[in-house]
Amino acid sequence: MFPAMILPALFFLAWDEWFTGNGVWSFNEAYVTGIKIGSLPVEEVLFFITVPYCCVFVYECIRCYFPHLKNKIAGTYLLLLLALLLLIIGLMNPDRDYTSTTFLFTAVFIACIFLFRKWFNGFDAISFLVAYLICLIPFFIVNGFLTAMPVVIYNDAENLGVRIFSFLPWPLHSIPFEDSFYGMLLILMNIALFEKLRSRSAK
Repeated sequence: MFPAMILPALFFLAWDEWFTGNGVWSFNEAYVTGIKIGSLPVEEVLFFITVPYCCVFVYECIRCYFPHLKNKIAGTYLLLLLALLLLIIGLMNPDRDYTSTTFLFTAVFIACIFLFRKWFNGFDAISFLVAYLICLIPFFIVNGFLTAMPVVIYNDAENLGVRIFSFLPWPLHSIPFEDSFYGMLLILMNIALFEKLRSRSAK
């Protein structure tokens, strides 16, 4: 688990550092300790350790308690369709850094999982999707508070300006649409690498 977390964490920290430095988002100093690693609050750095660990745990529970879900072809089709939609939206919004980067990275990584199927041979699409939907429940609650207070401040010139629960009252009305796929890519990378390392160790 922990070796599988290293590469995604480094990737997202570099991405986060770049976006923070370029004003795509920022952090409200009133709600963080002030301890920073680079330009990122230490709380943000720890996010890329604690959240993936919890989400992979949920995924493992799905694999363990619902083994009949494995290898359902519908999961593959759903992920590939999602990748296509994200690719189209990402290419249509080159001037919005959060939108284009998040959607294109997610689409490309999904495509890589299936293009290099032999390398990602332990990955199961439907188990991932079910686990991801479960993880969205606490994600929406916590992220709702983080974006409504706000702890994280978004530059709407760099995203679609669409809020997932705009019709709901505080705090769920403030989550950017892109956040769902930013989180999806983070979890997807961790699970795909976790399964790869597990399949290697099993040999």
